[in-house]
Amino acid sequence: MTPLAAHSPITSLPSHHAITFFSSISTPFSSSSSSAASPATSTAQYHRQRLLPPSLSVHCCSSPSEMEGASGPSLFPLHRCKTLHLVRHGQGIHNVEGDKNYKAYMNPVYFDAHLTPLGWQQVDNLRKHVRACGLSKKIDLVITSPLLRTLQTAVGVFGGEGYTDRLDILPLMVANAGNSGRAAISSLDSPPIVAAELCREHLIESDEDVLWKADVRETKEELAARGIKFLNWLWTRKEKEIAVVTHSGFLFHTLTTFGEDCHPLVKNEISRHFANCELRSMVIVDKSNIGSDPSATNFPGKIPHGPDRPSTITENNMEGKSSENEQP
Repeated sequence: MTPLAAHSPITSLPSHHAITFFSSISTPFSSSSSSAASPATSTAQYHRQRLLPPSLSVHCCSSPSEMEGASGPSLFPLHRCKTLHLVRHGQGIHNVEGDKNYKAYMNPVYFDAHLTPLGWQQVDNLRKHVRACGLSKKIDLVITSPLLRTLQTAVGVFGGEGYTDRLDILPLMVANAGNSGRAAISSLDSPPIVAAELCREHLIESDEDVLWKADVRETKEELAARGIKFLNWLWTRKEKEIAVVTHSGFLFHTLTTFGEDCHPLVKNEISRHFANCELRSMVIVDKSNIGSDPSATNFPGKIPHGPDRPSTITENNMEGKSSENEQP
């Protein structure tokens, strides 16, 4: 990871988390057809099942008639949900060169690319947006890929205001970090920022990298499986509203594993490619009862204590007694 500042308050996390995605997805689509699935559908389902842990099941609609059976709204306890604000980094120098020639993405020079001046303009505009809509005051934690372009985006969007030389406040980014030509960014009034290996790009150059094999690009399936691990790791966090600053490939291949139980338009909304500095807010739900945090808003009632037998229970009991008193 390229440091943005000496003794920066950005925390770096190790990547060796043994985690499993527990949520079980049941499809709302129904099909009255008993015919076998097409080879293309079977192949797609096979690869999804190879990619996802056994406890995560998905269903692929093979006909429009199945889509017509899509269910309506779902209801979940709030304390079993987390809100994720997913962000792709701003334009990097690798995006400019890769647009001219895709092979440039394989050039080691661009593996840890920094933002372009246009990328910084995109960061500034997203920063204005998260403040104007009030999102900046809601976020409990920012998790970022440890690559320079994502670190710059994370601190540029969610960091404090301009840095002033104070002994009690550390800068998130020193002046001109990564040839940015930008002033230092303060950590004052900024949410905690954590750099996590699990959400980085799949194109890495490092002789000491314990995650990847030397000179081998991570496959799409491996990338998506790592994304599932990352989402499951989020359930070990106490924070409920989290911003994630990461990469296009990581977001696309992770999110395409979800949404098979949704209408195709919703599926597309979940998994379509992110633009540079695009922010998309989503909710993940713990359906498996692995969440241990109690609700912060639920209230138990009966304070003070008093009779409150539900009328439906009383009615059912009365009906039962009437049946018992009936003569044959």
